[in-house]
Amino acid sequence: MTSYVSPATGQKQLGLVIDLDTCVGCHACAVNCKEWNTGGHSAPLPDYAPYAADASGVWFNRIHSFEAGEGDDSRTVHFPKSCLHCAEPACVEVCPTGASYKREEDGIVLVNADTCIGCKLCSWACPYGAREFDEDAGVMKKCTLCIDRIYNDNLDEVDRVPACVSTCPASARHFGDLGDPNSTVSRLVAERGGFDLMPELGYKPINKYLPARAARKTAGCTGAPAALEPAGVDGAKGLLRWLDRALSR
Repeated sequence: MTSYVSPATGQKQLGLVIDLDTCVGCHACAVNCKEWNTGGHSAPLPDYAPYAADASGVWFNRIHSFEAGEGDDSRTVHFPKSCLHCAEPACVEVCPTGASYKREEDGIVLVNADTCIGCKLCSWACPYGAREFDEDAGVMKKCTLCIDRIYNDNLDEVDRVPACVSTCPASARHFGDLGDPNSTVSRLVAERGGFDLMPELGYKPINKYLPARAARKTAGCTGAPAALEPAGVDGAKGLLRWLDRALSR
């Protein structure tokens, strides 16, 4: 079995913070993750019968949707899930060849495809279902936090984030050093009451979730007016309306 060094306090631990309050379940993160990684570090990511009723394949990021609450307090919560890059990863402990390992320098959990024998012990040990078996290659694959993006000097600094973060239209995904209590992501977790997924298991996932807030019942809470004012027809507004009709013919 494989051993690892538990991160010390303050040691760099890269991870994601996902805001369940703003995630809209659009799957853009999953699609861009698939697009980037099918030609990157873990390429290729195969699909099996993608247009059939029983389609399957290798996806590092999956989104689950749930109905939470009852009556007026109910709402749909979209729950994205990928590898949580645990501080105490069970998948690493059970690997018989050392193919699954946790990097000391940044806490990212990876799989070495050259030494993976496809025994699937890591997928059975992972309580989060974050491992993906590539049937074509006979090896296990998983989220790498887009290690080939975040350390890529050929990209502008603003683009050195995981593909899922760069593409989220609702800015529900945040990336940074969760080992640093003063980092932007750590402060966000502290301010919003961020939590671990299934902390009782003791694996100490690095990725955190921000809780969904109470259901919004009125237009005012979004900043939108309760009613729109009637559009004017005189002066400049009337001219613009006429111009719009003329150009739309």
